[in-house]
Amino acid sequence: MKILLFGANGQLGWELQRTCPSNITLVAYDFPEIDFFNSDSILTCIKDTQPDILINAAAYTNVDKAEQEKDAADRLNHGAVREIAEICRREKISLVHISTDFVFNGMNHKPYLPLDKPDPISIYGDTKLKGELAVRELLGKDAAIIRTAWLYSSHGSNFVKSMLTLMDTKQELNIIDEQIGTPTWANSLANAVWGTVEKKVTGIHHFTDAGAGSWYDFAIAIQEEALNLHLINRVIPINPIPASQYPTPARRPLYSILDKTSLWQALDIKPVHWRKTLRLMLQELQ
Repeated sequence: MKILLFGANGQLGWELQRTCPSNITLVAYDFPEIDFFNSDSILTCIKDTQPDILINAAAYTNVDKAEQEKDAADRLNHGAVREIAEICRREKISLVHISTDFVFNGMNHKPYLPLDKPDPISIYGDTKLKGELAVRELLGKDAAIIRTAWLYSSHGSNFVKSMLTLMDTKQELNIIDEQIGTPTWANSLANAVWGTVEKKVTGIHHFTDAGAGSWYDFAIAIQEEALNLHLINRVIPINPIPASQYPTPARRPLYSILDKTSLWQALDIKPVHWRKTLRLMLQELQ
């Protein structure tokens, strides 16, 4: 089986490459080998590869910058996705598309189900939703859409690695405690994607690690686990603050917990708490 991966340089793309099953030929692309702003570049890449399945993990992910770069965010998260879906339909290629919790407004008080009504509150969330809708319009239930949240890995830039740097250089930290979600190791998500491919799962699903917490809880856990692993050598005060004390250009959902039941059941996944996967990722940094 040949699979084409878009977004090879991202956290998920990196994990997908290093966890690729032996029975799969994986061809991975990202900038500059492919230009997602250029329709011909996308078409040529897919035509030349002739994959059985395309995994689209490419996206414009700078949530705050998207508020100013609306056209670029829309092109990568919506326009390019529509073109990818059109080619997949024409060439009879299966598509696995990665999306986000940001398609919801964060006003729920229970985990979001895959078919709950989206209502994005940022440009990033809006463009990602438009990409989802394009996939559903063109491929229907023949495609798989997997929404995830709060992604981190030992590769690239993310909250965990930023916290480790700040804990080593700052005297104290102020971290928002009223935004609730689930930290997700990109390695966990990669394995779920491979399971989706293997079992030919389609439709809209959610995947994160298990459990929930605030960004403040996440930071506390990072400090405790990193101290135990000797990645940091001191404890600094971490103060919980409301989101109003840390304004950002883009609004964030206050509640981002996703219901993963459908994918967990389809793939026979035993949920793993985010604290355990955090420890596994930090062990990679040792």
